[in-house]
Amino acid sequence: MSGAGFILAINLVVAGLLAGSFLAIAAWDRTLGSARWFALAYALGMANFGIEALIAIFGSSLPAVVVSFATILAAMQVFNLGLADKYRVAPPWRLMLAVFVVSVLACALIQTMPRTSPLRMLIYQTPFFVAQLLGAHIVWTSRHRTRLDTALAALLTVSSLQFLSKPALMYFLGGTGPTPQDYLRTDYALVSQSLGTVFALAVALLVLYVLVRDILNDATERSETDTLSGLRNRTGFERHVPKALANARQRGLPVALVVADLDEFKSVNDTYGHACGDRIIKAFGELVSRTAGGRELAARLGGEEFAVLLPGLDLAAARLFAEGVRMTFAGLAVEGLPAFHRSTASFGVAEIGPDETIESAMQRADEALYTAKRSGRDRVRVSPPALAGPPGRWAS
Repeated sequence: MSGAGFILAINLVVAGLLAGSFLAIAAWDRTLGSARWFALAYALGMANFGIEALIAIFGSSLPAVVVSFATILAAMQVFNLGLADKYRVAPPWRLMLAVFVVSVLACALIQTMPRTSPLRMLIYQTPFFVAQLLGAHIVWTSRHRTRLDTALAALLTVSSLQFLSKPALMYFLGGTGPTPQDYLRTDYALVSQSLGTVFALAVALLVLYVLVRDILNDATERSETDTLSGLRNRTGFERHVPKALANARQRGLPVALVVADLDEFKSVNDTYGHACGDRIIKAFGELVSRTAGGRELAARLGGEEFAVLLPGLDLAAARLFAEGVRMTFAGLAVEGLPAFHRSTASFGVAEIGPDETIESAMQRADEALYTAKRSGRDRVRVSPPALAGPPGRWAS
């Protein structure tokens, strides 16, 4: 077996492994439609490598060459559909279809040109360049791009350029051989196949890593989210507080803490049932998120107890926030409760000092909350500033 033939066999096996890997991810998380597109793309890649192997063994015909070309181009376009699904970008359907149809027709027409023609090679490789560049464009234009995603976009861009290098490689490495059967024995085939394998494998592994990262992030997010209120649970709150606090202090912003407790919640459960109690908790969580507008780190600490970290708000602004939530919540009608019944909540507010620990601020906010409870409930009370205590487990 020639070196290029060996690389072709490796490509066939690797494409199969990648198709299986993406299928496994799709089976693990059925919401990841992108994984199914990627699996289909690599399955088409397997078909292409198989067709190329048959051409090398039994010789070529115009239909076989065009089918081989169309299969790999289709695989790249399907891969782009996976990228579009992953990055929530509308796929350029018309452009992709136009590129595919025109490219397949061009592939059929250039078969009468000499195999040694650089123009023939350029026409043959340009559709692959365009398809790969479209994939890079999809990732570049995503609004949900991280540094890792930017690295993927850059890799796809560089990978697209390799296709335009093929005419020069063919010229310097002695051509593609007089017949398709001779192709796999040429130096050009060895270098071209190896180059394509390196880039294709790098792209595939990076995409796999991105999908696995998203699955792990989603699992972490679910484990730190209270499903009833839609807010963080205690674990999520404790994990994210140090970073939020450190970021605010680094930017010189004030940070306030609001704690809340639903008034006489046990009697609501006992009188109207736990389903009504659950709806009250859900309504309160939605109200907190809606009022803060995404600036907060809010959590249901357990039962009817809540905490909200408010970076960028001082004591006066945090009190206004708490008063707004209190008044709106008291006016909410909750399904299952009598029309005359209105749920209320009590609040304690503290501004976190520049060197204060979160434990100290939480203790002060709790004391203010207890004062609100003792004062008749459905009230907001604030805690005066205090000196920082010793560092605690949440300290930044």
